[in-house]
Amino acid sequence: MTMKLKIAYQGVAGAYSHIACRTVYPGQEYTACLSFEEAMNKVASGEVDLAMIPVENSNAGRVSDVHFLLPSTGLHIVGEFFLRIEHQLLGLPGAELSDIKTASSHPQALAQCSAFLKRHQIVPVQRIDTALSCEDVINAGDKTKAAIASRLAAEIYGLKILAPNIENASNNTTRFLIMSRDESIPEDDGTTFITSFIFKAKNIPASLYKALGGFATNGINITKLESYLLEGKFVSAQFYVEIEGHPARQSFKNAFEELKFFSEAIHVLGTYPAHPYRNQ
Repeated sequence: MTMKLKIAYQGVAGAYSHIACRTVYPGQEYTACLSFEEAMNKVASGEVDLAMIPVENSNAGRVSDVHFLLPSTGLHIVGEFFLRIEHQLLGLPGAELSDIKTASSHPQALAQCSAFLKRHQIVPVQRIDTALSCEDVINAGDKTKAAIASRLAAEIYGLKILAPNIENASNNTTRFLIMSRDESIPEDDGTTFITSFIFKAKNIPASLYKALGGFATNGINITKLESYLLEGKFVSAQFYVEIEGHPARQSFKNAFEELKFFSEAIHVLGTYPAHPYRNQ
């Protein structure tokens, strides 16, 4: 009998991370976790095989804290997935949209539905997870309280969809990274690959410019560049970078040689196939 993959995600059943797990790895075992750190630690300890971690949303921006966790867990990025996010306003059976005074959900979901909430004068209430907000509505038993979550969450918790697809943008999409204990670099087949890494530039003038210059001269596209302060100091920063490139290619090797010359430390997080969504 084939063993099922065990995949950890942050949230409870019906959360968007749960939906991403079910979509990418149908029919496997899914483990709910209270935090991103717990999900990653379960992978690191061998309790589960993979973690599905959201890192950014097309409307609300990056998911806070995740990028700080990536280098500290010792895990590797082995894939990415883009999930179209459709938020539903969920209430108790018998409730109507006109009854709703407050709506609870994850801060990202609330931000993604801010226009609808403002238009209907509904007060947003922050919670740790979208699907967990459904439990709040059930436990409260108050028809004035609603949750913002998925259609799957509505089915699981027996709530009524009071207003469908209330997100601000019709192309609202969240990007997930798939994390593994084992490094797995796919063979270069000539298609597009993403390589994610973190580096700390030397504290000298123009070091960032020079460190990244090798990617320009070798024709490598940088798709993401973000900076983070280290240890609360305003004079030291590390950079999270994503490029279109594969370690087997000479252009990649040349660019990284130049990067090493102007960096104090480099931590490659993973190389993985670019998801087809990038071409849309």
